[in-house]
Amino acid sequence: MAIPLPELAGELEVRLEGMGYELVEATWAGSRRRPILRVRMDLPDSIPGETGVTVDQCAEVSRALEPWLDAHGEIPERYVLEVSSPGVDRPLVRRKDWSRFRGQTVTVKGKEVLARDQYRLEGELLGLDEEAGNGSFVLLRLEDGSEIRIPLDRVEKANLVFKWE
Repeated sequence: MAIPLPELAGELEVRLEGMGYELVEATWAGSRRRPILRVRMDLPDSIPGETGVTVDQCAEVSRALEPWLDAHGEIPERYVLEVSSPGVDRPLVRRKDWSRFRGQTVTVKGKEVLARDQYRLEGELLGLDEEAGNGSFVLLRLEDGSEIRIPLDRVEKANLVFKWE
C-alpha cells in the first residue's frame, strides 16, 4: 500500500524546500501494479511563462528523491517517479497560491455551480477573502467587470490561464 498522500506531501515539501524549490502538488496515479508518484515543483519566485524550473532541475530533484523514496518503507517496491514543472497553466493548490497569483487570469472549476449557473469561470484573480467563521472565498473579476465571490470549498480545480502571444 502506498503511503498516504498528505503525509508523503509533507515530507516531500520539506525535502524540496531544503533544495530551494517548492512543492506545487504530489499525486498518486497509475495502478496498484504500476503506481506513479507525480511531483510537480517550482521555484518559489517563479513567473509562469517567464521563469520556472528547467528539465535539468527536475532531473536533479528526481535523482535526489529516488534514494529516499526507495528506502521509505511505505512506498511500493515498484513505482515510477515523475518530477515536472507545474507548466504555464499552473494549478492553484495551496492557500498561498490565491494571494501569490493575484492579478493573473485563472480558470476555476466547481464541484457544483459556482455562480451564474456556471461550473467553470474565468477571470482575474483578486485574491482569497478569509472571513472569520464564514469560510474562505475566491474573489474573481469576470470579463464584464463584475466581481464575484466563490466559496473555496466549492472549487474542485483552479489553474492559471496562459495567454499565448
